[in-house]
Amino acid sequence: MIGVGKYVVVVESGADVTPELCERYGIVSVPMHVTIGDETVDDGAISPLEIYARCNELGQMPKTSGCSPADFEEVFDRIHAEQPDATILHLAYSEVTTCSHQSSKIAAEGRDYVRSMDTRFVSVGQSLVAVEAAKYIEAHPEASVDDVFTFVESVMDRVLLGFVPTDLAFLKGGGRLSNMAFLGAHLLKIKSCIEVTGGKFVATKKFRGSMLKCARAFLDHMISKGDIDYSHIGLAYSVGLSEELRGDMEVYARELGFESVTWTQVGGVISSHCGPTAFGAVLTLKA
Repeated sequence: MIGVGKYVVVVESGADVTPELCERYGIVSVPMHVTIGDETVDDGAISPLEIYARCNELGQMPKTSGCSPADFEEVFDRIHAEQPDATILHLAYSEVTTCSHQSSKIAAEGRDYVRSMDTRFVSVGQSLVAVEAAKYIEAHPEASVDDVFTFVESVMDRVLLGFVPTDLAFLKGGGRLSNMAFLGAHLLKIKSCIEVTGGKFVATKKFRGSMLKCARAFLDHMISKGDIDYSHIGLAYSVGLSEELRGDMEVYARELGFESVTWTQVGGVISSHCGPTAFGAVLTLKA
């Protein structure tokens, strides 16, 4: 299935929408790119574990790049050929971090069936926005594009997204961290909370101790940010985070009051930013 009713929601691969959610809501993913040494591959062409292995072998950090206009043109044309009456809604990866949104706007020239907006989020934050948009479209089949985008804005205003990397070197290497004062934290065995604020990666809080202790403190910090909707929390991790810690954190999330807990293992682009064994969460404020 592609699309929900008269719309097809498109995201970049860095949104980390799971295959199950893509299938359920007809969400289409456009591959971003990962560069390892002199080789650039589509996100998803190799696993995060292989990315880390190759980078370790070369002694270089991975780099990422957004989708090109040609990447979007290929997807837009394929969707239009299959569903000529559908409007494509591109809910873009944070515009301040990558060229993807600009590329999609270039690709949309001459294709009046494409509309796009910046979600100001990445990874599971962008995924949440896209899935909520698809649910809204499904529940409101007569909604106009403006109706959908107004709803999307209301969701974006309520999303809280953060993660705890074990090593900030990956964010430093990718130039993704906006306040560099926290980059020495790993030397002091301090882990930083990195939140996506205004589309940017911002270090907001320091934690000290084991990853389990820091992960718990991170969730405590996130739920302190407002009137939280406890119906659901999305937890995310990069390869290497132990099953034991994931189990402990799911139990802790339920102890905090979350009714539903889902997990996502992030793909190549986000893994290249956060490094292995990172832990993250996306939650929302009450409407």
